[in-house]
Amino acid sequence: MVVQQHRSGGGTRAVCALAVVGVMVAAAGCAVDGGGGAAADDRSGPAAVEAVRRAAAVLVGAGPAAGSAEVVTSMETAAGGTRVTIRGKGTYDFRTQSGLLKVVLPQDAAGEDEHRPITELLAPGALYMMNRGAGVPADKWVRIDTTALADGNLVTGGVTDPMAAAELLGGARTVTYVGETDLAGVTVRHYRGTADIARAARRASAASRGALTAAAKGFRTDTVPFDAYLDEQGRLRKVRHRFSFANEGQAREVVSTTLLYGFGVAVSVPLPDAGDIYTGEIEQGRRE
Repeated sequence: MVVQQHRSGGGTRAVCALAVVGVMVAAAGCAVDGGGGAAADDRSGPAAVEAVRRAAAVLVGAGPAAGSAEVVTSMETAAGGTRVTIRGKGTYDFRTQSGLLKVVLPQDAAGEDEHRPITELLAPGALYMMNRGAGVPADKWVRIDTTALADGNLVTGGVTDPMAAAELLGGARTVTYVGETDLAGVTVRHYRGTADIARAARRASAASRGALTAAAKGFRTDTVPFDAYLDEQGRLRKVRHRFSFANEGQAREVVSTTLLYGFGVAVSVPLPDAGDIYTGEIEQGRRE
């Protein structure tokens, strides 16, 4: 289910063999701000930038309504007029920066009609995958060092690590307050802007810094357009990033969306024992 990497170099060659979805395309560009009342709103300007940059800190914050959340993700790619969406669902602990998600490939994304959900364990500096296919035994995990990925696992796993998605907003450059809207019955404030990946890496927590530093070198541009939705407590409820990178000289884009709800949920992420991790060769271009 992982999105194929397109950069060369020893640090990423092993990961290239893990790719299942090898199609990347330009998706919808950033929406243009409608203007009007947003410019006069007191949440514009520096206040808007600060609200967005604080998103990760608020998610980590104290209290029963912070620290963890239920997560729904989607990642959209397209090629030749065909759009592919990979979906994930699970829970995430922002304090330990670990989570468990079930990721589902769409029909025919890997040349088959049905695909077993892939279990992903997210941990600082690592991604563990089960039901990976490509010659990996069904009862074994694959471990990927996210600091060695050209994108820092912002797109490789088919989902964007929720903490990385929030900490990426720490590099916000320009932010426009679009207005209030309803999101699943919750009133949220919609912000639109661009984030600088390298700046986000410098501001990130120690556990996220390595992956974001790698990502700062792996994309076609150093800025990422985003739409972020914060509730009245400043918690990130939804974020959409548009990641661009180069593939054989053509600009490509992946649209990743992360939805957070059910804050304060209990999260358990037992990491696999060393004996349960597959260390053999991954069969390139194959998924079972």
